[in-house]
Amino acid sequence: QVQLVESGGGLVQPGGSLRLSCAASGFIFSRYHVAWHRQAPGKQRELVAAFASGGSPDYAASVKGRFTISRDNAKNTVDLRMNNLKPEDTAVYYCNAWAARTDYWGQGTQVTVSA
Repeated sequence: QVQLVESGGGLVQPGGSLRLSCAASGFIFSRYHVAWHRQAPGKQRELVAAFASGGSPDYAASVKGRFTISRDNAKNTVDLRMNNLKPEDTAVYYCNAWAARTDYWGQGTQVTVSA
């Protein structure tokens, strides 16, 4: 059974930090590209950061320099470290893993940045 389970969301003040984690199971994690996406209320889902299988991290312009994506193929996890959070980072964050013909998504975790 394929699962992507996110954790680590919550409420944080502007300028604060959060670390999201995604635990994968049921597929060969190392062969998949992974990413974090987010969806704010009334907006389309957008790609935040990606880490290709055997590749290097890539980031949306809006988070570059503030967010760091990392993956651990031995533990089947992908994390997103978020620093200097802004109110516009408020969204549901989703973990995603994909390969040639498969695409897996987690259930999402809420991140709220507010004073």
